[in-house]
Amino acid sequence: MKITEIRVYQVDLPLKEGRYAWADGKFVEVFDSTVVAISTDEGITGYGEVCPLGPFYLPAYGPGARAGIGELAPHLFGEDPTAIARINAVMDRALLGHPYVKSPLDMACWDILGKVTKQSVAQLMGGRFGESVELYRAISQQPAAEMAKNVAGYREEGYRKFQLKVGGRVADDIERIRAVADRLGPGDILVADANTGWLAADALRVANAVENLDVFIEQPCVAYANCLAVREHISLPFILDENIDGVDTLLRAYADRAMDAVNIKISKVGGLSKARQIRDLCVTLGIPMTIEDSWGGDIITAAIAHLAHSTPERYRFSSTDFNSYVTVQIAEGAPQRIEGRMQASQEAGLGIEPITAALGEPVALYRA
Repeated sequence: MKITEIRVYQVDLPLKEGRYAWADGKFVEVFDSTVVAISTDEGITGYGEVCPLGPFYLPAYGPGARAGIGELAPHLFGEDPTAIARINAVMDRALLGHPYVKSPLDMACWDILGKVTKQSVAQLMGGRFGESVELYRAISQQPAAEMAKNVAGYREEGYRKFQLKVGGRVADDIERIRAVADRLGPGDILVADANTGWLAADALRVANAVENLDVFIEQPCVAYANCLAVREHISLPFILDENIDGVDTLLRAYADRAMDAVNIKISKVGGLSKARQIRDLCVTLGIPMTIEDSWGGDIITAAIAHLAHSTPERYRFSSTDFNSYVTVQIAEGAPQRIEGRMQASQEAGLGIEPITAALGEPVALYRA
């Protein structure tokens, strides 16, 4: 089997809530998603997706993904898409860095491998654990009362884990955390996610002010050293996200006892293959994980579900269903939220079928 064609699509994904806001006044109203279709000489096509959280969250942006795919495409023609380790080696040799560019291509190859072997990606990645995957809901940064109201509404929809977007003024963030905590019930999980928005001193002030609450502090500062300093001076459980971009950073953080849990974003580390490697290492080391991506639609949600569902339940801190946040459906068969949980498809590959009308015409077409 050989790769013969790569099609690239650009899709706008507007938010149902109108705007998603987080630290430093950053916000996105319409997500710029890129979908790839890899076709083979045996008539099998696999699909992948990458959707950066705007151009100012991680070193990633939509037009950059599409330009990078164009750079990689000629190197992939003639390669066997089911030889996924070799595919990743080819991509890493042809393009230094830029993991988010490689992610949808790697994802599409997993989709092809599943279709060839007639197995779901979850089955290929270790088999399913449990009946479903518990989800968190990200709560966009707003005044405290509005965030608390949103949490109450999502609790009625079945969510029991909430990622609160903070990283603003200290007094405002303290108010936000306390207001939301008042709306939670027994067993609910609250994460105060600063998305690197605090200085270390601000993070300490917030954490000390809410230390009597059951709340996780997530990625308070940009620099790893500052996050570690905060971690060492507070009693609340601690999550690292933006700093965890590969095996090396995970091992360093583990050695430093820098966190109690980590977030694994598929595109941040370069695709499902490398995310699975980090996932398996976390299981070995006993580190709970949120398995997710930067953002996305139906295809990314499917990929998240397969990686999460093939992770032992004990180590699944949470995951997310990005397709429930946006107004555009781009594929049939993607996981759908039921009472704050989702399931990975048991169909072959990712278990999705793109909606042609939603994708439109390719913005780029590469042939061998």
